[in-house]
Amino acid sequence: MKDDLLQAGVITTTHGVRGEVKVFPTTDDPARFKKLKKVLVDTGKTQTELEIAGVKFFKNMVILKFKEYDNINDVQYLRQAKIMVTRDQAVKLEKDEYFIADLLDMKAVSDEGEDLGVIADVLQTGANDVYIIKKEQKKDLLVPAIKDCIKNVDMEQKVMTIHLLPGLQEL
Repeated sequence: MKDDLLQAGVITTTHGVRGEVKVFPTTDDPARFKKLKKVLVDTGKTQTELEIAGVKFFKNMVILKFKEYDNINDVQYLRQAKIMVTRDQAVKLEKDEYFIADLLDMKAVSDEGEDLGVIADVLQTGANDVYIIKKEQKKDLLVPAIKDCIKNVDMEQKVMTIHLLPGLQEL
């Protein structure tokens, strides 16, 4: 498993003059921010635990107010910082749901036993996610995260078994 932190959003900019920030949510459920008391803000250089004092929603963004900051100048340095949560704060997963962080670097094999490579990224398209599978000297394989294709995900062995529908893999 990756470390025990999961990304819930990215701070895009400041909001107003009272130290609020706009967050682009990278979670399926932006309303989850209402339940969070504290988050870890990762600027790439520092990780700071901040207490959430207020949550508002505006269009597709989440507006956060941190207890520690009351001025726009205090939060300027947080632009582009990642909002991280611990696994125990994470949304509870339903059956056949996975955190993207846990799928990255997972080995992908076909249901016929062929080594397809590793999951390098996950595209969130709206309709369904698409797994990008990389293998040296091969073109990236794009596999939709649908039941027809994804036959098994073994989190302990870190192996995903995939049924390749006709046309997914070029000969």
